[in-house]
Amino acid sequence: MIPFQPEISGIPINIHLILEYAAFIIGFRYYVVLRRGSEDVISGGNRLSIILGAAIGALLGSRIMGFLENPVFDMSETSLFILMNLKTIMGGLFGGLLGVEVAKKIIGETESSGDLFTLPLIVGIFIGRIGCFLMGVNEFTYGKATTFFTGMDLGDGILRHPLALYELCFLAVLFFIFRRLYLKKTLRKGLLFQYFMILYFGFRFFIEFLKPNVFFVLGLSSIQWLCVVCWVYYYKTIFKIPNPKHQIPNSKSI
Repeated sequence: MIPFQPEISGIPINIHLILEYAAFIIGFRYYVVLRRGSEDVISGGNRLSIILGAAIGALLGSRIMGFLENPVFDMSETSLFILMNLKTIMGGLFGGLLGVEVAKKIIGETESSGDLFTLPLIVGIFIGRIGCFLMGVNEFTYGKATTFFTGMDLGDGILRHPLALYELCFLAVLFFIFRRLYLKKTLRKGLLFQYFMILYFGFRFFIEFLKPNVFFVLGLSSIQWLCVVCWVYYYKTIFKIPNPKHQIPNSKSI
């Protein structure tokens, strides 16, 4: 039954928080495995600097976008507590991207670094979204009321779009496609991560129309504007996607 709120010896368990930690741990371990099995031209020290930049950027970005989703609030103690705990994966991803670019500028690293993070990120987001789905209406990842056949009661007695479930399906398909591309090594360095950002932010842009947002700027939510910013950031990649030069000729699959 959703929301899923298990108890152990009468003590409520925050399943979402547990899955968030699991997403981080499993995603990082997967990254370590991939790095060991790859010919990474970036030194260990520079990789650590890049990861640190990503972590700081993701923390700041997730909090900022969490606030911008609904920047109108009162100064009550409850509102301030909620404000301090607001976060969103979209802000985390884009903030992490900027953090990596800043870190690479500082250490003078010029090699593309994103491909190794792509599959672990998809796995981490997938695990985290399971927690969001199990939380139902207690987590703001639910959709508008609907009569569509996918409508589910997420805890308030109303049939809603299960947006977290939609995203789980999308991420599962994305993982298998991107894993195949990663193993085949047919794309130039950095493109796998760029394609992930373009597609994931594209998915989130359109899925936001099914979300009961309350704060809009020119008809779009804060998350949708971040998606637009991401597309602008990667506009060169978007226009060159059909270009065969993006592929490595005569490459062999592993």
